[in-house]
Amino acid sequence: MSRAYAPYSGFPVGAAALAADGRTVTGCNVENAAYGVALCAECGLISDLVAGGGGRLTAFTCCGRDGERLMPCGRCRQLLWEHGGPDLLVDTPSGIRPMSEVLPDAFGADDLGRHGRPVGPGGSGGPGRPGNGDHQEEEAN
Repeated sequence: MSRAYAPYSGFPVGAAALAADGRTVTGCNVENAAYGVALCAECGLISDLVAGGGGRLTAFTCCGRDGERLMPCGRCRQLLWEHGGPDLLVDTPSGIRPMSEVLPDAFGADDLGRHGRPVGPGGSGGPGRPGNGDHQEEEAN
């Protein structure tokens, strides 16, 4: 959190999580004069996870300047769900709760699969990978 860039709100936020392989990943908020492009601490944490080789998050916490626990915003809950799933343990102001309670009825890769081609981590987003629109196998048959 000491590295957070929060000149506009004065509200620095830090986040840390444990990955399934034992790594600790961290993030901090980064504000911008164009408020809509500010990044929450969780965004940096997920970038740290992916840049370090990926994996699944198993436990997460987020805190403000005085160490008070903070709840992730809706966008960040979705990011955490994608990389930790329903069993990710989230340290909330009311205690440790599974992600399934923090984001009930979450939208995920399975929802995309119900409405088209199955996609998910490792299965979408790059050339020649299912889910990015460049596979023509079904049309060829």
